[in-house]
Amino acid sequence: MKLSGLGFDDVCVEEKEKAYNGFLKLVRYKLRHALFNGGQGPVLSREVVLRVPSVGVLLFDPVEDKVVLVEQFRVGPMAADDDPWLLEIVAGISEPGETLESVALREVEEEANCQVDKLMPITNVYLSPGGCNERMMLYCGITDSKNAGGVHGLEEEGEDIRVHVFPASETFQMIEDGRIANAPAVIALQWLRLNHQSLRGEQGKDA
Repeated sequence: MKLSGLGFDDVCVEEKEKAYNGFLKLVRYKLRHALFNGGQGPVLSREVVLRVPSVGVLLFDPVEDKVVLVEQFRVGPMAADDDPWLLEIVAGISEPGETLESVALREVEEEANCQVDKLMPITNVYLSPGGCNERMMLYCGITDSKNAGGVHGLEEEGEDIRVHVFPASETFQMIEDGRIANAPAVIALQWLRLNHQSLRGEQGKDA
């Protein structure tokens, strides 16, 4: 729901240039935008990291009441002098011609070596709108966790991903004590917390 009445047409891009093209793509904008009280603001210079749409999948086993998470190295926390190995949900970026659902199923197999019995949409969010255009579609993937584990990922992409299985109640505690500290996992697990009992009843019964 729009509250301000302002939108895309209220931004004037005066200049756009490619600032960097590597593992990440960076574009620099010079722009002005409308103000809430009327008129136009000053010219702003803003860099934006360009990313294709991505997906995140929270793997949940309603029969065992378990959550499957992955652990891998992330350079962002390292740059913040923090522990760079994070507990996360399965995630990946789309390739040309792929639907987000097919990306989700592919990434679950590549990163966690699991199968999804049912894929349920959670929400679609911008991950860091102050400096990146990436939008992530979050799903809950109903799975069988009994044989989940091991180290997976694509060697050619430098992936080294360890799979963990936790009781759902422990993952909720992990959010509170900071053991899980990345936005997609926190959002997805909070959604699971809200829908936990209904998912256990419906999906567990169907299984």
